[in-house]
Amino acid sequence: MSVATPIRVSFRPSAGRDPFFDNAKFLAITLVVSGHLVEDLRDVPVAHAAYFYVYLFHMPLFIVLSGYLSRNFTFSSGKARKLIGTLAVPYVIFELLYALPRLVLYGRLDVSLLDPYYLTWFLMSLFLWRLSTPVWQQLRWPLVIAVALSLLSGTSRLPDELSMNRTLGLLPFYVLGLMLRPEHFAWLRRRRVRIAGAVTLVAGAAVALAVHTGVRTEWIRWRHANDAIGVDDLTGSLIRLAMLAAGALLVAAFLAVTPSRRTWYSGLGTATMYAYLLHGLVVKVAERFYGDWAATPAGVAAVAASGAGLAALLCTEPVRRVTRWAVEPRMGWAFTRLRRPG
Repeated sequence: MSVATPIRVSFRPSAGRDPFFDNAKFLAITLVVSGHLVEDLRDVPVAHAAYFYVYLFHMPLFIVLSGYLSRNFTFSSGKARKLIGTLAVPYVIFELLYALPRLVLYGRLDVSLLDPYYLTWFLMSLFLWRLSTPVWQQLRWPLVIAVALSLLSGTSRLPDELSMNRTLGLLPFYVLGLMLRPEHFAWLRRRRVRIAGAVTLVAGAAVALAVHTGVRTEWIRWRHANDAIGVDDLTGSLIRLAMLAAGALLVAAFLAVTPSRRTWYSGLGTATMYAYLLHGLVVKVAERFYGDWAATPAGVAAVAASGAGLAALLCTEPVRRVTRWAVEPRMGWAFTRLRRPG
């Protein structure tokens, strides 16, 4: 990905933004895109290990950041309108857009607005999490309650509608983000903590390489109940608790090594929703062209590296101009003045 001056200037964050969070969001979306690109290559051991490792914390990272940036959410008219325009309407649009490849590739048109398909589950879950924000802000032990709900969600086969298993299973990461304060991130930027974070990430990768074949993939996807994965509720709850702890630790480590200064990709980090929603369309096409070359360690590395380039490309201004109608639709025409009881 070129880092020529025109790109840096076009995507310079506004003076009021903290580049640390934009850097973290861009690095996180790079992991998401690369993870989805190598997903179809999991028969290659190194790809399976990388996939397992990244999935332990890449979406928890996004969710923690989303929670932190949602701390001031209220039910005021402006917040409600933004919620509809940035999550609800794009969700409907991309549910329909992701139905088109299935129609072209498999001859099947299957649209269900309540049952998210592929990566649109995040929009559905974030919509519900954000609606619940005022409740979590008033509870005495919000994180404890969120963890309890997450563990309890694994004991029942919840309906696919509203992505209930993921919404409840990953809820603690959103609530954790709500509870964080600027001083917590300042602590992560201390030199000793940054060094510990780097060591933790390397150690996590080594552990993932050692255990990835012995852990069922469904644990890192948060999609199914314990019995559907083949364990009893006690065992499942302990595994889920371990996954929550591992995810939180790796998120903290990742944030610790994230640059806090302004970088060439800081501006791109302001548009990560574009990369998130659009990259799936590319992935679904690219997977059909993987050949024997991709099913090798070198091929996996090349595919993963292309994810970084794709993530950057999808965050650029030309792509944003063309696709803004879907990712950030202008919805002012749909709203009226707030109606209040007489």
